[in-house]
Amino acid sequence: MLEEAVARTRVLQSKMRDRGITHALFTSESSIAYLAGFWGYLGIEFGRPTMLVVSADEEPTVITPLMESEMVGAMTWVADIRTWEDFGPNSWARALQGALPGTPQDIWVEAQDLPAIVRSCLDETWPGVPRRDIGPVLGEQRMIKSPLEIEVMKQAGQIAGAMMAAAHGSLRAGTPEYESALAVIDAGTRAAAGFLTASGWERFVSPMIHNLQVLQSGRDTSMVHRRASVKPYEIGDPVYFCFCNMAQFKQYKLGFDRMFHVGRIDDAAARVQLAAIDAQQAAIAAIRPGVAAQDVAAAANAVYAERGYTTGYRTGRSIGVAYLEAPELKDGDRTILQPGMTFAVDGGISIDGQTAGRIGDSIVVTETGCEYLTQYKREIMVTDG
Repeated sequence: MLEEAVARTRVLQSKMRDRGITHALFTSESSIAYLAGFWGYLGIEFGRPTMLVVSADEEPTVITPLMESEMVGAMTWVADIRTWEDFGPNSWARALQGALPGTPQDIWVEAQDLPAIVRSCLDETWPGVPRRDIGPVLGEQRMIKSPLEIEVMKQAGQIAGAMMAAAHGSLRAGTPEYESALAVIDAGTRAAAGFLTASGWERFVSPMIHNLQVLQSGRDTSMVHRRASVKPYEIGDPVYFCFCNMAQFKQYKLGFDRMFHVGRIDDAAARVQLAAIDAQQAAIAAIRPGVAAQDVAAAANAVYAERGYTTGYRTGRSIGVAYLEAPELKDGDRTILQPGMTFAVDGGISIDGQTAGRIGDSIVVTETGCEYLTQYKREIMVTDG
């Protein structure tokens, strides 16, 4: 993985030279993981910025809290690691000033991921110096995944499959929603551990599946992104599991959703769920090199319209080391699909206060179409209750 991180950085440096960019500051966890090969678990939300400064002509620089520097040094290929402390003259702002040119003509940052405290520091240190957005430059590079990246995402897909099987098996009337979340965490963690070793770079990769489980059941099923609670399942309940903030491995994120029904399903709920499945399948059937991203969304929207539904959801989003990358499968995105792009592709309908239809998978675009990264039944699923 670190060899790829080095190669990615060299590609980025070449792009920077072509554009006349001398230095770029990266502050998002996904970009730092992509280029430097490391990540932490306490970040800017604790007021603790970790940053990566990439020079077009020299080796990059990592800026990290002193207390995390030993782990960072063991994980990354970057040799220039500059530390900072919570008090005293050795601040992160001072370290950042030392890593950037003294009088830059402009400052290239990730405009969509720049923390407020870093933005303020740049404004105070270099008043009047314009900020430019490096995000699209790296974003374009991240669109096409390497064979190694795709292999890691396939492993993430196997982990996600174990999670979904555990979710399915947990569904019984009287069982509280949080028990399903616990089952998902346990199954996913054990599956992830099976892909890891306790040596080298991998010894820093945690197998633990984390984040709050998105789970909606009963009449709350239409409440998108509701979290697992103490609510017990009842016979006839629809139950929706979304793993979009949980199905990940080695920082690579997938989208993966399924809907189940406890004990039975009525005709109205079945129509909604079948429409979601058919819309998703129409989108996936449209995916192939040369197709515009918005045309994939149009294929799904045609199914919704035919069944009498309207939806405000995008049909899909590019995935990788971030939950949302470019392009997106939605109206107005004219990006042409290429082999190696990876997407979460969704089918979704909400009927407020009643029910919903949901399904989501992750795919990789191939030379002739696409291949699933996630696997589970794509049909109406009724448990034995």
